[in-house]
Amino acid sequence: MSQAIYSDEIHVGDVMPVLVKAPIDKVQLVKYAGASGDFNPLHFDPDYGKAVGIGGTIAHGMLIMGFVGQAMTNWIAKKYIRKFGVRFAEMTKPGDVVTVTGVVKEKTGKRIVCDLEAKNQDGKLLIVGSFEADLPSR
Repeated sequence: MSQAIYSDEIHVGDVMPVLVKAPIDKVQLVKYAGASGDFNPLHFDPDYGKAVGIGGTIAHGMLIMGFVGQAMTNWIAKKYIRKFGVRFAEMTKPGDVVTVTGVVKEKTGKRIVCDLEAKNQDGKLLIVGSFEADLPSR
């Protein structure tokens, strides 16, 4: 849960708390498929993934984007978020440990812009993105 962060407490170069997720497993993928309605067999059938040339199952991109959003809103309350966007850079596989990091790149008045990244345990970039937030003042 995010704590109250005020605009005068944040500066360019500040880093948000790192979020490290447990390894992606099949149960998580099946649960996410049920919650999202995305039952593409790429996310739970390794034979299908091999048949289409990706070598097995992959995690839902939106699940990984959700991890990025979780890291962001663990730090800055969602009511202050004004923009959030990502670009998917690489597929996430079962067993991957996803680590989300972020850094403040700009600050204008009460508005901050932060760059975001999600990487796996090998340092492979999975997602790159950013968010903007209008922080409260004291």
